[in-house]
Formats: sequence, C-alpha cells, structure tokens
Amino acid sequence: MARPLPRWYLVPLRVLVVTFLCALLGFALSLLLGILGVVVRGRIRGIHPNLTSAYRHVAIPAAAAISAVVLVAMSVFEIQRYRQVRALRKVEEASR
Repeated sequence: MARPLPRWYLVPLRVLVVTFLCALLGFALSLLLGILGVVVRGRIRGIHPNLTSAYRHVAIPAAAAISAVVLVAMSVFEIQRYRQVRALRKVEEASR
C-alpha cells in the first residue's frame, strides 16, 4: 500500500511548534541561570538582588536569540526533509 505524499502545509506548523517549545525551554533555562547570577552578584556585593533584571537583561534576550536560531535551522531542516520524502515517495511510486 502506497503511503501518501507529505503535506506541505504541515512543514510551517512543525517549524512553529518546535520553535515555540525551544523558546520556552530556552527562556526557562536562561531565567534560572539569570536568577542564580543575580542572587550570587547580590550576595557578593551585599545588596538585595533585583530579580526583574534577570527577566529583562538575561531571559528575554536569550529566548529571542534561541528562537531566531531555531526558526532558521528548523525551516532549513524541515524543507530538506519534505523534499527528500517527496522525492523518495515518487521514486517508490515509479518503481511499482
């Protein structure tokens, strides 16, 4: 039984879903590291740490950079994958 050709409209959907998930993960990890850095800096200087700077100056820019990189990389990977699967399915169809 022949498998259907891949759907072109699923490529941007997969790219956006993976980009969103990687952005969330990047935001969470950079926020954790930012909070730890701000707390350590506050302890060293002997001041009360301002944790909003972890959001503004660490987590949001890091998540934006991660999102941009993942969006470009996933777009390239998914387009290559779509073309490869489409070509292989056509070869499979032609060999029957």
